Amino acid sequence: MATSNTPLVGIIMGSDSDLPVMQPAADILTQFGIAYELTVVSAHRTPKRMMQYAEQAAARQLKVIIAGAGGAAHLPGMVASLTPLPVIGVPVKSSNSIDGWDSVLSILQMPNGIPVATVALNAAKNAGILAASIIGAFDAAVGAKVAAYKAALEEEVLGKVDKLKAGGQPNGFDKS
Repeated sequence: MATSNTPLVGIIMGSDSDLPVMQPAADILTQFGIAYELTVVSAHRTPKRMMQYAEQAAARQLKVIIAGAGGAAHLPGMVASLTPLPVIGVPVKSSNSIDGWDSVLSILQMPNGIPVATVALNAAKNAGILAASIIGAFDAAVGAKVAAYKAALEEEVLGKVDKLKAGGQPNGFDKS
């Protein structure tokens, strides 16, 4: 696999105003020790930049692209049409959005032949976890980190179950 400084994941967004939504993808990739790059690529305002980014991504050794967009949300689908890499779309509830539904549907309803994995509205953290899972399928060290992360989630929930039981709450499902 590439050196630790070589970005494996590209995180792109249509506007810098999307950064607060997209930052959790970068944060989780950092937690997993996966190098990434983060930039603004607008499908509508910088279409040539978008085309260059998508067409050169694989040659630059990226393995996955996370693309966040609000409103009409064309960025993930357009990028997916131009690269052989997996693209994960993050619908962003933006100021020009119709409660985010326009973004969700624009990313989710891709035509056959141009798939885009789609996470929930504003769920860039999930996009980062999915990107790590994709990389982890081919990199045992990353795969182990993803498995440990999921095991920690399980432990957290089981701890909450124990806390409820200790507090006297009835537990009708105790199938340990």
